[in-house]
Amino acid sequence: MKLVWSPERASKAYMDTVKSCEIFGEFGVPELLSAMAAGWNAKLIVETWSDGGPVATSVGLAIAAGHTGGRHLCIVADERARSKYVKAMREAGVESPPEVVVGDVEALAEIIAAVDFLVVDCKGKDFVRVLREAKPSERGAVLVCKNAWERNGNVLGFRWQGVLRRGTRVVKSVFLPVGKGLEIAHIGSSSGGGGGGVGSNSAAKGGRWIKRVDLRSGEEHVFRE
Repeated sequence: MKLVWSPERASKAYMDTVKSCEIFGEFGVPELLSAMAAGWNAKLIVETWSDGGPVATSVGLAIAAGHTGGRHLCIVADERARSKYVKAMREAGVESPPEVVVGDVEALAEIIAAVDFLVVDCKGKDFVRVLREAKPSERGAVLVCKNAWERNGNVLGFRWQGVLRRGTRVVKSVFLPVGKGLEIAHIGSSSGGGGGGVGSNSAAKGGRWIKRVDLRSGEEHVFRE
């Protein structure tokens, strides 16, 4: 199986998110990620939230889950963060809030198995551990690291193969200068599926990883030699 794009579903999620996020005065990241998650018909959407951070992205992902009929999970560090997050989402008027889970990343590994769409915050201390524990669905998965500039300062400082578990097949990746920087990758399923979504890239077994970055567009291609 592979990711199949639905422009209609993406457009509806985008517009709904724009309307819902007017109260935050934050535009760009929430509606883009909402459109992506909805457009790829994500059935399991997982995100991380850092205590004190904005919830606009969560609002967008909740809207996307509503359009796909999918499950939306948010991972927080502790009960204090859970209370703050739930309160913020309630104040934002989210009708279908995500499931909020608290716990050690390794303990949550089963929860984030078969994920279709994963969003982590580069400012969070456990974002790398979450990426390494996440397992793509049989269609593959789209992984997003937001606030990328806050961690690296520039696009060239980020390496997907440095944050993913060994053997993960990166089909295609791209950096978008939206918000505080978005690193996005499409990874294939563990069974070898998931090609043909946001782009395809032949990755033969063995060999070394080669990365090419278009300095004008910021687009990044990772492949095996």
